[in-house]
Amino acid sequence: MLAETRRREITQTLREHGAVTVAEIEARFDVSPMTARRDLDELARRGLVRRTHGGAVAPTSSAHEDSFSRRLSVSADAKRELAEHTVAMLSPRETVFLDSSTTAYFVARRMIETGIAATVLTNSLPVMELVFKEGGPDVELIGIGGTLRRLTRSYVGPDAVRTVEGHFADRLFFSVKGLTAAGMMTDADALEAEVKRAMIAQAGESTLLVDRSKLTVRGLSVIASVADISCVVAHGFSSAETNPLVAAGASVRSLGGDDVTGDEVAARARLA
Repeated sequence: MLAETRRREITQTLREHGAVTVAEIEARFDVSPMTARRDLDELARRGLVRRTHGGAVAPTSSAHEDSFSRRLSVSADAKRELAEHTVAMLSPRETVFLDSSTTAYFVARRMIETGIAATVLTNSLPVMELVFKEGGPDVELIGIGGTLRRLTRSYVGPDAVRTVEGHFADRLFFSVKGLTAAGMMTDADALEAEVKRAMIAQAGESTLLVDRSKLTVRGLSVIASVADISCVVAHGFSSAETNPLVAAGASVRSLGGDDVTGDEVAARARLA
């Protein structure tokens, strides 16, 4: 049996039963313990399983992470609108951190479409490729290297963090796996979360770009609180959905609605 066929069947078993052991894989597919562990390690790298001692379990909803290509088509219209709004905030010749989110990829694409002069610093391989192939002479690129995560096509790890820490940027535009009710930004992967934290620390202004889908999921790793960033640009949020973020200390800019600050929410509460 081909390795990929075997791994698909292992994934299906996990979906049905929630867990599988190395011994079960050995017996079912007549492979060595080393081959069974290699299969589980590869599936874990893709985000399809979570490794445990002696086997693996299905990833929890908080740990699940889709590939970059799959996420690129999710909420695409919202991401385009977020990108258009975001790039309109830029002044020529600014330096900009872009994270490995697909929302940031839409921002990079919009920057190229408008022809604005800027320096882009990113750990996203798709953004690097986009700027290299389509960016004009006015768009400079600083690639943030490190260990490549194939699932997200992004560079992470100590080398990536050190590169981020070696630079300052005027702005950071980024997105997250999900937002908690308490305003905590989360990511599915701890190494991705670490890179985002470093970017927040090294940016003059940090702007979170999110659509409503981010309210229904959360990642395994906490990045930071919305109180630690400059602004949240929220697409399609109702006032009932933005109020908890503002109460947590965020300045929220709602597309299609009014911008809301923490002081305004406090004033409304006093009048209620």
